[in-house]
Amino acid sequence: MRHPDDPAAPPVRCAQDRYGDSDPQIAYFRIYFALMRINRTLMPPIEAVLRAQGIADPVWYEILLAAEEAGENGVQMLELQRRLFLPQYAVSRHIARMQKAGLVHRKAASGKGRGQTVFVTVAARGLHEQVWNGYSRQVHAALAPKLDTQDAYALLDMLNRLYP
Repeated sequence: MRHPDDPAAPPVRCAQDRYGDSDPQIAYFRIYFALMRINRTLMPPIEAVLRAQGIADPVWYEILLAAEEAGENGVQMLELQRRLFLPQYAVSRHIARMQKAGLVHRKAASGKGRGQTVFVTVAARGLHEQVWNGYSRQVHAALAPKLDTQDAYALLDMLNRLYP
């Protein structure tokens, strides 16, 4: 398999030829594996920055942000599931760990069912803003040298089409 940046590679007319794929369907697998590798490459340094700020998992930042944005009303666990594209059990585990760390608390939601509402603790109020500084620096350092702003928005547009 040729790499597209190989200077010895002959000029090609289409992306399929550039990658030497006999079947164009292979492109979808290439996307999947590229996304997985990018995730494995970007996440360890980002996670280290977050851990240094008391955030054990990047999802915690998103939960803190959602709960803080919800204000006094808190955020429903069901809304967190939808927003984060996580199953109920995963959201529950994250909330339980965050509760143990003193970042959030939860209460039974009013109405029928077993719904719960998540609130940011007084101690964690505003923490998402502090965490964002380190988080954003790390993400920018990883991506900005490789993508200009227009490329970043173009990639974002393409990736957003992949959401269900």
